Formats: sequence, structure tokens, C-alpha cells
Amino acid sequence: MITLYSGPLSLFSRKVEIALREKGLAFERIMVPFNQVTGYDPRHPEVLALNPKRQVPVMNDEGLVLYDSTVILEYLDEAYPLPPLLPRNPAARARARLDELFADEILFAALRPLMHRNEPPTTDRNKRVAQETDALIGEADLERHYCGLNERLAGRDYFGEALSVADIGMFMSVFWAVRLGGPALARYPDLSAWFSRLGSRPAFAAAVEEVEEADRRLSCPVKRR
Repeated sequence: MITLYSGPLSLFSRKVEIALREKGLAFERIMVPFNQVTGYDPRHPEVLALNPKRQVPVMNDEGLVLYDSTVILEYLDEAYPLPPLLPRNPAARARARLDELFADEILFAALRPLMHRNEPPTTDRNKRVAQETDALIGEADLERHYCGLNERLAGRDYFGEALSVADIGMFMSVFWAVRLGGPALARYPDLSAWFSRLGSRPAFAAAVEEVEEADRRLSCPVKRR
């Protein structure tokens, strides 16, 4: 049995959950406690023991312990190849990996300044102003990235020929930006259609529903656009 240490508001854990569900793999999920004040501290002792990065996701597949969502997704595709989430063609495979990297590091960097919005607001006015100034810069970066993604998706259902880790990574980063009050997708019709199409798939819908439920319990309300 696969065991996954996840977090209620962990973008990268949800990537792994989507992949497991898309592949129809049974797994036991251990949800690590989290709150918006102290985050994941005190850290879950098993996560500390298994992952030197001290964070989720951590996956244990019959004694093989893996961390980092990209490493886990690549292992899942090799160990459980059907349905595939990475193309078999080397060039297409490399492009999918680059797209996942773009989602995890470029899009994520742009949305990170928005993360204060669902945390308890600071009483320091100067800090609030600085936070929202940084958020507006992040939103401008997201708009620029959305424009490029929208062009790439013109006439396409996915970023590659079929659903892949690229779509999983991109979806989660875009969803995170949306839930934090980031730029509206309506100005980007192909990106918006792709987002809606993936969001209707059961594996993606389950992740969205669970994150939204966790936000109702754990997060300050954020007005979405």
C-alpha cells in the first residue's frame, strides 16, 4: 500500500494526490496538521524522520520513501505506467518536464507574494502596504505568464498531446493563484477553458474541493476575481 504524507494546503502534495487518482492507485493518506499562524510547526515526527527537507509531500511505497513532488510523479509513472503521465517520446517528455518545472518554480514564484492574503492580517499598516505592493507585482508577473500560456493552449486540450505532469503542475499553480485573489482567467479564454476542462476531471475536482474545504476551516476569506 502506498502511504502519502500530505497537507491540507500543500500545493505540491495535491499534485501527487491528483497523479495517484488519475492512475487509479489506492493510497493511505496521512494529513499533517497545519494552521495559518504557525504553519506545519511543530513538524510531524514521521515527516521529520523521512524527509531531510522537513516538508510534505512524502510518499512511502512498500518501504521506498520518496519526497519532492517531481521525483514522486516520475517514480509513479515508471512504477505504474498506465495511464502514462509523461510522454514516451524523449523530446515531448523533456518538454513536459520543463512545463512542470515552469509551474513549480516560475508560476509559483509569481504567486508566492499573494500568500499573505489568506493569513491572519498583520496589524502593522506599513507591512500591509508592502505586502500588497509585492502582491501587485506578482499579479503583473502572473498576467504576463498567463498570456504566454493562453497562446500555447490555443486549439489544444492539454500542454502536450495528452494529459501529463505538465498539466497537473500548471493546474495547481493556476488554482493557487485563483484562490489567492490573483488575476481573473476570463481575459485568457484558452487558458480558462483548459482550467475548467481539467477541473471537471474527478481527480482534479477532488483536490479543488478539499482545498476549498480546508480554506473554509483554516484561512481568512479571499475575494476571487
